[in-house]
Amino acid sequence: MAVNVQGLEDNARKTSIEALNARVADSIALGLAVKQAHWNMKGPNFIAVHEFLDAVYARVLDHTDVMAERVQILDGRAMGTAEVVKDSTTLKPYPTDVTKVQDHLNELCVRIRDHGAKVRAAIDSTDDAGDADTADLLTGVSRELDKDLWFLESHLE
Repeated sequence: MAVNVQGLEDNARKTSIEALNARVADSIALGLAVKQAHWNMKGPNFIAVHEFLDAVYARVLDHTDVMAERVQILDGRAMGTAEVVKDSTTLKPYPTDVTKVQDHLNELCVRIRDHGAKVRAAIDSTDDAGDADTADLLTGVSRELDKDLWFLESHLE
C-alpha cells in the first residue's frame, strides 16, 4: 500500500475521509435541527434552553469545521452542501410541527445520542485503520456531544 504525506497508508486515509464526511453530513443536519428547535420552542424554561442551544449550535459548527478540515488535510474533499447533506445524513428528519420546549429537547436528545454513537463507531474504524489522529479528533467531538446531551437530558428529569 502507498503511504501519503501524513505517513498514513491509503486505506487509513480513505477510511478516515469516508468516516469524516459521513459525520460532517450528520453534524450539519444536527446543527440545523438545533436551530429549528431554537427558533420554534415555547414553554417553561424557554430562555434558558433557547440560550443554551446557541452554545450547542456553536459547538456543532466547530465540530463540523474541524472534521471537514481534517478531510482536506487527508487530501480528500469535504462534502457539506445542502444537497449532499440531504442525501447523506443518517439522522432522522427533524419535525417542523414541534413547539413545546420538552418536545424539542426530546427530539434533540434522540439526534445527539444517534450522532454520538456514530462518532464513537468512527473513532473505532479510523483507529483500526491506523489513523490515530482522526480517532483522537473524533474522541474530542464525542466528548463534547456527550456533555451537551447530558445538559439537555437534565432538563427532562
